[in-house]
Amino acid sequence: MTITAYQAARSRAETPRAAEHRLLSQITGEMMDAESAGLKGAQLINPLHRNREMWTAFMTDCGAEGNSLPVELRASIISLGLWVQRFTSDVMAGREPIGELIALNRTVMDGLKVQRLAA
Repeated sequence: MTITAYQAARSRAETPRAAEHRLLSQITGEMMDAESAGLKGAQLINPLHRNREMWTAFMTDCGAEGNSLPVELRASIISLGLWVQRFTSDVMAGREPIGELIALNRTVMDGLKVQRLAA
């Protein structure tokens, strides 16, 4: 089975929440690896950029017409995304540690995991 066939099969079987959890897990793992390697500031550009892209996608999805999440949850996700955007700039400048972003992603992953188990 080729990687393309595997990816196609996974996309058909994977729920949106599972895909979000998987993406959060991958990006959070990259940030954890960078933190473990002792990278600081601009050295973190690759995982921080991916994390910003992901949160931008979450915010865009929450702001889209037809999103079926409750309005309050959508507003909370957008608010968190805006915080991620600002805080990432502080991490890049070396004023803040990357651990805060890791902690947020892990908290969101825990929430997605609970939703999957309840379903």
